[in-house]
Amino acid sequence: MDWQDFPAWGARVSDWAAEYHTSLRDRPVRAQTRPGDILRALPGSAPEAAEDLEAIWQDFHEIVMPGMTHWQHPRFFAYFNSNAAPASVLAEYLASTVAAQCMLWQTSPAATEMETRMMDWLRQGLGLPEGFPGVIQDSASSATLAAVLTMRERALGWAGNRDGLPGQKAIRVYASAEVHTSIDRAIWIAGIGQANLVRIPTQGQLRSMDPAALCAAIESDLAAGHLPAGIIACTGATGVGACDDIAATCAVARDFDLYTHVDAAWAGTAMICPEYRDLWAGIEEADSVVFNPHKWLGAQFDCSAHFLRSPEDLTRTLAIQPEYLKTHGADGIINYSEWSIPLGRRFRALKLWFLMRAYGMEGLRAMIRNHVDWTAALCESLRSDPRIEITSEAVLALFSFALRDGDDDAVQAWINRINDDGRIYLTQTRLDGRLVIRFTAGQFLSEERDFTTAGEVIRALL
Repeated sequence: MDWQDFPAWGARVSDWAAEYHTSLRDRPVRAQTRPGDILRALPGSAPEAAEDLEAIWQDFHEIVMPGMTHWQHPRFFAYFNSNAAPASVLAEYLASTVAAQCMLWQTSPAATEMETRMMDWLRQGLGLPEGFPGVIQDSASSATLAAVLTMRERALGWAGNRDGLPGQKAIRVYASAEVHTSIDRAIWIAGIGQANLVRIPTQGQLRSMDPAALCAAIESDLAAGHLPAGIIACTGATGVGACDDIAATCAVARDFDLYTHVDAAWAGTAMICPEYRDLWAGIEEADSVVFNPHKWLGAQFDCSAHFLRSPEDLTRTLAIQPEYLKTHGADGIINYSEWSIPLGRRFRALKLWFLMRAYGMEGLRAMIRNHVDWTAALCESLRSDPRIEITSEAVLALFSFALRDGDDDAVQAWINRINDDGRIYLTQTRLDGRLVIRFTAGQFLSEERDFTTAGEVIRALL
C-alpha cells in the first residue's frame, strides 16, 4: 500500500467507522469469543511477501472484530468509559497522519503551545484558580507516579535521584484503601515499598479519609523516625466512588509540610459542572490533581490532564537536559517532556481542541448532567425492587447493588448471566468484604433508553 491507495481506503474506513458506531446497539457489548480463539486464527509468523489490503480488511472483520469488547457501546456500564467522541476521532486521525513526536517545543511548536492553551481551557472549565498550570500525560497512572516521585524527592531534599534510597529513612505515603491500585504500583516503582503506603481508615457515606486518623498516623511515623512525604486523596474512586475531604486533607498536609496529590481520574470531568464541585471542595489547596478527559469528557484514549501548583517541583524531579535536547535561541519555551516520565510525546492536545470546540462546554456539561440524572433514576428504580439492595449510594454516575438475600456466589452468578446476555455490561467489586455489582455510566452517546434497558435486564436476569 502507498499514499496513492490511501484516499480510497481512508474513505472506506471512515464509512465503516460511522456505520460501526451507529449500529452498536445491535451488537453484544462484551466479546463473545473464548480464550485462545483469536490467537489460533492468527498465523504463527509474518508473511514474507506483501499481502493485498483487501485480504487484510476481510481478516479484520472476521478475526479481530469478534474478539472486541465494545467500549463505545451506549450500554457499556462496567468500567469507567474510554470514550471516542466523533470530533476526537477526527483529531486523532489528523495527529496520526502528521505523526509528530512532540517531545520538545522545537520538534512541534504547535503541539506544545496548543497543550499550554488547552490545559488552561480545562483549568477554567474546572474552576481551578489561575497559577495552576498543567500537562497532558498518557494516563492517571503516569501522573500519579510523577506525583509520588515528586513527593519522594521533596521529602529527601531533592537527593533521592542523586544518592538513591539505601540508607534513607523509611519514606511514608498516606492514602485510604479506596484509592486505585495505580497508587500501589506508583509506590512500588518509586522504590518506596508497599509496607510504607499507610492506609488511613475511612468514614461517612462518601468513605473519606478520617483526618484525625491521618494526623495520628503521621505523628506516629515521625515518632518512629520515619519520613512522611505525601498524601494521596481521591475524588470518585473506582470501587464505589469514594471522595476524600480535600480541604481537611490539605489542612493536615500543611500542618506537616507534606505534598498532596488528588486522583480524580473519573470524577474530575464532572467538575466542569459547578454544582458537583462540593465533592472536591478545597481542591485549590492540593499540590497536584489529575483527571482523564479520555474517560467521561469524550476524548480519545489516551489523554490525562495533570495540574500542578508548582511545576518547578515536578521538573526538578524529572527533567534531564543532554545537549541534543536543548533548544538554543528561544527563551521562555516549555518542553513538556520535562514534565513527563516518557521522553516521547504524542500530539494529544489536538483532540481536546476539536472536542471543546465541536461540542462546547455547555454541550459537554449537558451530557454529564444527563448521565448523573439517569443513573440516579436507575438507582431509585432498582431500590424499589424488594429483591435488590443498594449497597452504595450514587456518587455522580456510579452506584453499587447486590441481592438482598444472597451470598457472593449468587451475586457472581447473577452478574455472569447479565454479561453473558450481551445487552449490557457490568462489573463487580468488593465493598466491606462483600461482593457487589457496580453500575457506572459515561459513554458519550448513551441515551435515557439505554439506562431503561439496563434496569430491565438487571431485573429480568435476577
